[in-house]
Amino acid sequence: MPGMEGTLAPDFALPDQEGRVHRLSDYRGRWVVLYFYPKDDTPGCTKEACGFRDRMGDLQALGAVVLGVSADDVASHKRFAEKYGLNFPLLADPERQAILAYGAWGKKNLYGKEYEGVLRQTFLIDPEGRIAKVWRKVSPEGHAEEVAEALRQARGE
Repeated sequence: MPGMEGTLAPDFALPDQEGRVHRLSDYRGRWVVLYFYPKDDTPGCTKEACGFRDRMGDLQALGAVVLGVSADDVASHKRFAEKYGLNFPLLADPERQAILAYGAWGKKNLYGKEYEGVLRQTFLIDPEGRIAKVWRKVSPEGHAEEVAEALRQARGE
């Protein structure tokens, strides 16, 4: 799904770690950082989530909400969020509804073995619900800062 920038972001309805359902349409009028990650409580995913946690003040000051999505279930998300004090919703998508809609599923390589899974990708969605920027290959280290910077640019700051 190349060239998604400028297109309307696919809506979804997914429960967070408390079981509360979030729809993308609930966030009209705000910037949304929608990030897909492979698995709760793995090293890269923990680093990425903690980066967003620590940058939450900056991102909120820029008018943004952060939503993390993986194929893990609500109970797994709850443990992950509590363990690291995560201060944003983690959406459970075991049916891969949003994951597939955003093209964040595909072939991966681990120790020379190929398998399919959730790709680490981030989408910046503008207040009109359009995709402003896509990161298809995310490095967990420093990603939250990268997103905050892109948000500043997108807002013309």
